Amino acid sequence: MAEPKSFIADPVLAKQAVSPLASHVETGEFGALHDEGPGVVLFERFGLSIAEVVAWKSGESKCRAAIKAASGLTLKTAPGSGTTKPAAAAFNIAPARWLVSGEDAQLAAKLAEAVGDNGSVINLSHGRSVLRINGPKSRRVLSKLFAIDFAEEAFAKGDGLSTIHHDFMVQIQRVDDDAFDIYVFRSFARSFWHVLCRSSEEVGYRVE
Repeated sequence: MAEPKSFIADPVLAKQAVSPLASHVETGEFGALHDEGPGVVLFERFGLSIAEVVAWKSGESKCRAAIKAASGLTLKTAPGSGTTKPAAAAFNIAPARWLVSGEDAQLAAKLAEAVGDNGSVINLSHGRSVLRINGPKSRRVLSKLFAIDFAEEAFAKGDGLSTIHHDFMVQIQRVDDDAFDIYVFRSFARSFWHVLCRSSEEVGYRVE
């Protein structure tokens, strides 16, 4: 059976793209605010290029090298490991499978060219939304939503994983000391945004 080819959708047209959260996000500070300020900050990382890279048999190391060539990111081999830099991020979401995102509009095409016949690249930019939660209470909020150990020693900076929230898939990457990016299906973004806001009320939150 022939291996499937990469699917590279047309790039998102930034000037015409509309966030699924449009008209549903109110900026400001909400919830049980304390003297030290909001416990978390929430915002959407709209307009990112997002792609999934899948390595074929014996192509795992070549795909990691291809991700580095296309995005500048050096990946480790450990399950769930990942890495970030200001304009790009990648992490292992399953055996021989990675989620790669960045600000480069041509990221998926560059990945497909670098991966070649060693794997497949699917452009997910049109179908995913990325929500960031940052702040000293971010782990407390996320622990309400996911049965995951978010402790420092269990969830290293750069690492990520795939999980579920009430039967729909979510992918999470720790991108800084107290910051996490949450990748959700675009069709669930609005619902999950409201859940995230409600879950943050206890610690106080700011929407940017």
